[in-house]
Amino acid sequence: MIGKETIKYSLKNLSKRRSRSFLTILSIFIGIVTIFIFISFGWGLYNYVGEISSSSSADKIIVQSKAGFGGIDSTFGLTNDDLSAVESTAGIFQASGTYFRAAQIEFNDESKYVFLTGYDPKKPLIMDIFGIGAIEGRMLRPGDGGKIVLGYNYLEKDRIFSKAVSLNSKVKINGVYFKVVGFLEKVGNPSDDSQIYISNDAFEELYPDEDLVYNWVIAQADLNDVDQTIERVEKKLRQERDQEEGKEDFFVQSFQDYIEGFSVALDIVVGFVILIALVSVLVSAINTANTMITSVLERVKEIGIIKSIGAKNSDVFGIFLFESGFLGFVSGVLGVLVGWGLSSLGGAILDNLGYGFLSPYFSPWLFVGCVTFATLTGALSGIIPAVNAAKTNPVDALRWE
Repeated sequence: MIGKETIKYSLKNLSKRRSRSFLTILSIFIGIVTIFIFISFGWGLYNYVGEISSSSSADKIIVQSKAGFGGIDSTFGLTNDDLSAVESTAGIFQASGTYFRAAQIEFNDESKYVFLTGYDPKKPLIMDIFGIGAIEGRMLRPGDGGKIVLGYNYLEKDRIFSKAVSLNSKVKINGVYFKVVGFLEKVGNPSDDSQIYISNDAFEELYPDEDLVYNWVIAQADLNDVDQTIERVEKKLRQERDQEEGKEDFFVQSFQDYIEGFSVALDIVVGFVILIALVSVLVSAINTANTMITSVLERVKEIGIIKSIGAKNSDVFGIFLFESGFLGFVSGVLGVLVGWGLSSLGGAILDNLGYGFLSPYFSPWLFVGCVTFATLTGALSGIIPAVNAAKTNPVDALRWE
């Protein structure tokens, strides 16, 4: 239906109406750029979530106080009795308490406040959850009282301190010297990459006058019985803390549930943003349809001449359908190219700022999908004008003024 001559004729007509064609392309182009950027970054986030939700974390459950991450009010923390209750629950292989606290770190006369994480080197379950290891040096070992492991950002100058920290350096935490024995792999999150990791024993020595409580208790459960094990842990803790069901000051969930909750929130945000972009494309489609209707009205006599020399209705239909589809195609190609460039630039900036986990992901399907979507948007917008053009009576068209 759309032959070589039809394509040449359509391209010539589009060239004659450069300004109108440009504005039509621009309207679809903006929507495609927006969709490409948000889908690429959203896809990157989903990949990041998939990476941290690895098989090594599938059997982990987390017990956390409802007071939240900071644990400022020690009344609602998790005690060693709670830890023992979790560890003695059927289906639990091992459990470990984890401390979190904001602390002051000093190096070369510079001082910063970051998060300090205390864990048991004999049971490094928190490291198993996030699947991170040492990129330089080593991890903590039992008995490493005066030693620490630092996040990745300490390896780079002007990220935490003006000078990079090196292995075996001495740093102060709350006025006490510690030796750096290792650096963790890059997570891509400024908060995680700036954390300090210390043994629970050293953490307790650092705060000798405080009645410390755990922020998290992490446990390794039977992978084939995780949900039932969570129920048993909840029951055991209610008994330990003398609390009624529904009135607990703690909650228990698998790490997979933790990640799924984050994914649901991510679905909502990404979906909402894409919906806004689709509204933009819809407006673009209406604009394209308006352009094609105007084009038909301007070319009525021309259509009459074409049909009078033997052109069929299908030929006329093909001309206008190709023109609208071609405008959509050009918009799609330009949109994905500009979207790719802006996403790459944004990803590089975010990575430089320490937010590497926000890197975009460029799937071939994203490029193909956006171009196809733009082409179909243009083509569908031109169907009604093309049908009207095809139905034009050549005798009436030649009388058109």
